[in-house]
Amino acid sequence: MADRVSPHKEKMPCQESTVRIKNFSEVALGYTEEQAVKEAKRCLGCKNAPCVAGCPVGIDIPAFIECIAKKNFKAAIHKIKEKNSLPAICGRVCPQEDQCEKVCTLGKKYEPVAIGRLERFVADYELRQEKVELPRISSRTGKRAAVIGSGPAGLTVAAELARRGHSVTVFEALHKPGGVLIYGIPEFRLPKKIVAKEVNFIERLGVEVKTDHVVGKILTINELFDKGFDAVFIGIGAGLPKFMDIGGENLNGVYSANEFLTRVNLMNAHLFPEYDTPVKKSRRVAVVGGGNVAMDSCRVALRLGSEKVYNIYRRSRNEMPARKEEVENAEKEGIELRFLTLPERIIGNDKGWVTGIECIRMELGEEDESGRRSPVPVRGSSFVIDVEGVIMAIGAGANPLLPAVTEGLGTDERGYIVADGETGATSRKGVYAGGDIVTGSATVISAMGAARKSALAIDKYLMS
Repeated sequence: MADRVSPHKEKMPCQESTVRIKNFSEVALGYTEEQAVKEAKRCLGCKNAPCVAGCPVGIDIPAFIECIAKKNFKAAIHKIKEKNSLPAICGRVCPQEDQCEKVCTLGKKYEPVAIGRLERFVADYELRQEKVELPRISSRTGKRAAVIGSGPAGLTVAAELARRGHSVTVFEALHKPGGVLIYGIPEFRLPKKIVAKEVNFIERLGVEVKTDHVVGKILTINELFDKGFDAVFIGIGAGLPKFMDIGGENLNGVYSANEFLTRVNLMNAHLFPEYDTPVKKSRRVAVVGGGNVAMDSCRVALRLGSEKVYNIYRRSRNEMPARKEEVENAEKEGIELRFLTLPERIIGNDKGWVTGIECIRMELGEEDESGRRSPVPVRGSSFVIDVEGVIMAIGAGANPLLPAVTEGLGTDERGYIVADGETGATSRKGVYAGGDIVTGSATVISAMGAARKSALAIDKYLMS
C-alpha cells in the first residue's frame, strides 16, 4: 500500500517571506479542503497506530484522519475533541515532528503524514461555523474546582472537569486569558483570535474565567478553600526571566524574551503610539538562545523594523531545541544564525545604551546529561558584533510568588512544584499542579497531557 501513496506531505500554503516580514499576519495559511483530503489519504490506517502513543493526550489519530479522507470534517473534529479541547492551537504550535509524526509508520520510508496540519484544518473548519457544537456534559456534581492560570494546562483541566459536571473557576493574573498562548507566542504563529475562540468554547462548557486575579496576592490557596472550592489546580507556567549573569545585562536596550514578547503579543507595543506600550526598536539586534522563544524573538524584532537580526547560539544547528520549521522560517526571513557562539559581555556607551555584544567562538566537546555535546570555548577567539539591542531567550524559571505564600506546598531546589507524575497531586491535600510549573519550560501539548491526567485524578478525588 505504501508504494501507492505520495512520498511527500502536501505543502503548506504560506505568505511569501518578503511579504510576511512586513506584517504580523499568520505565516502558514492552512490547507484547502482538497489538500486536506489528499493528505489524509496518505495515512496507512495502521492497526497498532504508533502515532496515538506518540500523542501526549492520546488522540485517536487514524480515526480522525479517516474522517477527513471521507470528507466528514464534523466527525473528525468531534473525534479530536474527545481528548483535546484546544485543537486549533495544537495544530499550529505542537512539535508534531518530535511526537506523533516522529513515529508515523509511513515516515519510515517516506515523509510522515502531516498530522498537525490536518488537526489545524478540521479545527479551523469548525471555528468557521456559526456556532461550535458542545460535547455532552455530565449532570452537575455540586463540586467546585479552582484553576490557577489560563495557559494550556489550566484550560485543559478546566474543560475536562466542566465536562464531568464540576463547577470550575479559572483565575488568570493578566487581563486576557490564554497564558503563554496569548503573551508568549507571536500573532504570526498563533493568531490571538484563535486563542479567544478556543477560550470561548471552554467558557461555553460552563467554566468561569476571572482575569486580573493574582493568586498569591489577591487570594491565597487557603482562601480559595475557605471560599468553598473543593480542589485546586496550579497551572501558572514558568515565566520568571533568566539572564546569563554577564557584564552589561543592565544596559538600556537589553530585554528578557518574556518582557519583549509580552509587550508585543499581549500589549500591542508594535502598534505604538496607538497602544501606549513602547518597545525599543533597534536597527541591529542580537537574540541569545536556540529555542522556539528565541526564534519568535528574532522574527518579532525583524517585523518591528530591525535591519539586521542575529541569533546567537552556543551549540550547532543539530543541537537546536527549536522546531526545524521555525528555524527554516527564520532563515528564509533573513535572520542570521550564529552557531557555536557564546556571549561574554554586553558593551555600552557612556549614556548606558547597548552598542555591541562581545562573543567567543565555541567547539563541541563531550556529550552532557541531555545527550547533547557540550560547547567548549576556543581560546583567543573573542569578537564583537555591533548591535543596539539584545534579547535574552535562554529559558525561564519558576515564579516563586505562589509557592512562597502556600504553606506545605513542596518545591524542588529550582523552585518548581513537586507533583506526582501520573496524577499531579502535590504535598497539599486537594491541591494539584501540572505543566511548566512542575516540569520547567516544555511544550504546549506536554502541559496539556499532564493536565489531562490531573483532571482525571481531580475528578476521582472530588467524587470520592
